[in-house]
Amino acid sequence: MQLSDVNLNDLDAFERGCPHEMFDLLRREAPVFWHEEQHGPGYWAITRYDDLKHVSRHPQRFSSEKMGILLREPEPETIEFTRNIMINMDPPRHRQHRALINKAFTPRMIENLRPRIQEMVRDIVDAVIERGECDFVEDLAAPLPMLVICEMMGVPEEDRRRVYELGNRMIGFDDPELQADGKPIEMDAGMAASAEMFVYAGKLRERALSSPADDLATALVQAELDGERLSEADFNFFFMLLLIAGNETTRTVTTNGMISLLENPDQLRDLKAEPSLIDSAVEEILRFSPAVHSFRRTAMEDTEIRGQEIRRDDKIIIWYPSANRDEDVFEDAHRFDIRRSPNDHIAFGYGEHYCLGANLARMELQEIFREITGRIDGMEMTAPPRRLRSNFINGVKEMRVRFDPGPRPA
Repeated sequence: MQLSDVNLNDLDAFERGCPHEMFDLLRREAPVFWHEEQHGPGYWAITRYDDLKHVSRHPQRFSSEKMGILLREPEPETIEFTRNIMINMDPPRHRQHRALINKAFTPRMIENLRPRIQEMVRDIVDAVIERGECDFVEDLAAPLPMLVICEMMGVPEEDRRRVYELGNRMIGFDDPELQADGKPIEMDAGMAASAEMFVYAGKLRERALSSPADDLATALVQAELDGERLSEADFNFFFMLLLIAGNETTRTVTTNGMISLLENPDQLRDLKAEPSLIDSAVEEILRFSPAVHSFRRTAMEDTEIRGQEIRRDDKIIIWYPSANRDEDVFEDAHRFDIRRSPNDHIAFGYGEHYCLGANLARMELQEIFREITGRIDGMEMTAPPRRLRSNFINGVKEMRVRFDPGPRPA
């Protein structure tokens, strides 16, 4: 492969699996690479660990807010909409909004959730253990993060399936299979799902106002920003972000982690034999196949990276799967090793936008893998995983597996 063969806009390549051959070449020969694109201005592809950290720690120089965080060009009529979602904000606004929900995600608050999460994972495995086969994504990976974030936000049980489906469509805008009514691939379908989620959030806000409860929705409607209660729009944007960030990404890492374990049976055997390896296994799962492929930043001034001149308003794309396999940071970076130490991956981002829910995601991953590896034996894929057609989310739509049927507790 040569640099002229690199095409990170090829969604078919990502659907086949993360294109690590391209990333290896870029890290080696052009770590700050100008990438042309057919429907956009072109961008700088940032593929090395230290450079991704550099871009992430300087939000005043590399903005999330100017043009959003997606590789695909935003429509002019939607950019103001997206700027109101916290992940697209720059400081100081980002810090002000983040402070409103920080308390719900502290290590102590998350640790208090562990008994309930353990109960959930037992129920999830109970539901499939006697069958001896299932869709790993739908039956084992998806339920836990959806249940947890919906419970935290106070989403009624009867609404959770719809919320889950809308989330799929919001992040799967490039995949025609996830769009309603078989529509062609259009950003509009993702925006339509966002609009529907926005309307639902407004109904949840009204419920929290009229019937306060011990949940995050009630905490948000009672919170103040600059001495004023959150507007309906601010509440709705918070809800959308939490549902996507707290649901889609953890589901994705759970599935990708199981794929890595099944493709490395020696590691799976070791994990089953030594449950104490769960924590380090989760860190390696996060490094090896992170949930997010890429985020966009926009240069706010003339600058340089590795001596390469970057102009104001240039588009910059940071690539997490590449940074997490940087040979300068990780020994034998393409090897999946559940004992890897140290393991300073950046699957949760870095700097200003470090994942707010990292503590929660870690706990969910620890508990679901503890339950699966402790109770399910003989798992194997019965067909290749069907991956999401996206260079944004490193997702899997379906993974059929079979395993030895086991007993459900009395």
